[in-house]
Amino acid sequence: MDTDVVVIGAGVVGLACARELAVRGREVLCIERHERFGVETSSRNSEVIHAGIYYEAGSLKARLCARGNQSLYTWCASHGVPHARLGKLIVATSADEEPKLEQIVRQARANGVTSLRPLSAEEVRAIEPHVRATRGLWSPDTGIVDSHQLMASLLVDAERHGATVVLRHEVAGAAPMSGGYRLDARSDGEMTTLEARCVVNAAGLEADSVAALPGLDIESCGYRQHYARGHYFRVHPRKQGLARHLVYPAPSTTHLGIHVTLDLAGSMRLGPDLEYLPGRTQDYDVPERLQAVFLAAASRYLEGLELDDLAPDLAGIRPKLQAPGAPPRDFVIREESGRGLPGWVNLVGIESPGLTCCLEIATMVAAALEGTT
Repeated sequence: MDTDVVVIGAGVVGLACARELAVRGREVLCIERHERFGVETSSRNSEVIHAGIYYEAGSLKARLCARGNQSLYTWCASHGVPHARLGKLIVATSADEEPKLEQIVRQARANGVTSLRPLSAEEVRAIEPHVRATRGLWSPDTGIVDSHQLMASLLVDAERHGATVVLRHEVAGAAPMSGGYRLDARSDGEMTTLEARCVVNAAGLEADSVAALPGLDIESCGYRQHYARGHYFRVHPRKQGLARHLVYPAPSTTHLGIHVTLDLAGSMRLGPDLEYLPGRTQDYDVPERLQAVFLAAASRYLEGLELDDLAPDLAGIRPKLQAPGAPPRDFVIREESGRGLPGWVNLVGIESPGLTCCLEIATMVAAALEGTT
């Protein structure tokens, strides 16, 4: 089988790339190893539309998130994807945490986000009566989205423009060839060989492994990913009224902290935390022993929770480029001509805010492949 572009991975970013390339007239085949689209990182997260306030100025995360916040809301409105611009509170619970809020304001302004509004303790209480804070920030552009419906809308539009999405096919080999690449895909024990002029590696948790298939040394490239699990606990329906917006504590240097998230049905969850996994096993267990840890973390800023209000919910795994204790890393979005692989684009370390950035990542990928035929 010959095609123009193969996109490896049908998560939200892979589907966005397939759709964008198809809209631009490329012949696109999107390959997904699972029986459904988006079953890993894309569907195991907080489903938050981020405003772009935390990330290092000039980074891909900062630039793509600020643009993606606008483009994703526009997409959802025009394609009937359920979403809500709820707004988010970021709170300090002591005077020692208040400088963190000032730093967030400076970072947001450096990223071009000017909508953040400082709040007094009284103003926080007026917005969320059950939230305890000495100071706060209000982010009106933060919201939530139904990630499954978002991916479904991208799939429909990709197929409407001629893209083909094939499930239950795992790319097991890749090699450069004259004019493109030969890919070996495994399905139910059978191998199929594909030939493509261009390849987009949007394989999420396995993006580093896929990047190595055509011969890249992922260690020297800095592409090694580390699995970091985040757990969520569901709040009992009797306590759903404790918050009407997203509520985040002042962040640490490595993590945004266990926060309050809401879904479009109004159900409340706490999470995620951050736990680096020792290997590459996709373990989605949510230990009940974490119940007390989550209660203590949330009770610093949210009043009214008790231990039996929390129950294990879901877990997600992020593909982080930074090792435990290392400084944060940016997305890798790179067309690999400089490493002898023209027309091969690697998307590595696509974690949060990848959902918010999906349309902008796709635009960047399509631009990188312009002129490759």
